Amino acid sequence: MSYSENKELYVGITNNLNRRIKEHNLGKNRYTKAFMPWRVVYTEYLPDYANARNREKYFKSHAGKKFLRTRLKDAGSLPA
Repeated sequence: MSYSENKELYVGITNNLNRRIKEHNLGKNRYTKAFMPWRVVYTEYLPDYANARNREKYFKSHAGKKFLRTRLKDAGSLPA
């Protein structure tokens, strides 16, 4: 998961996190371009694409977003 200075969260799947965050910060993605710069605030490594996709779907749901924001604020990864 990455976070922008505009308080926007981005959840996605990649097999190369450094490349993907670089692409976001270079404006190569239409959605993320509007909220640059991005920084990684949370990652999970899952064994395969199917598990990663299910986790991504959860984090993009209302319940998943609420869980992440609460957890990241409690950990100090997001501003209050």
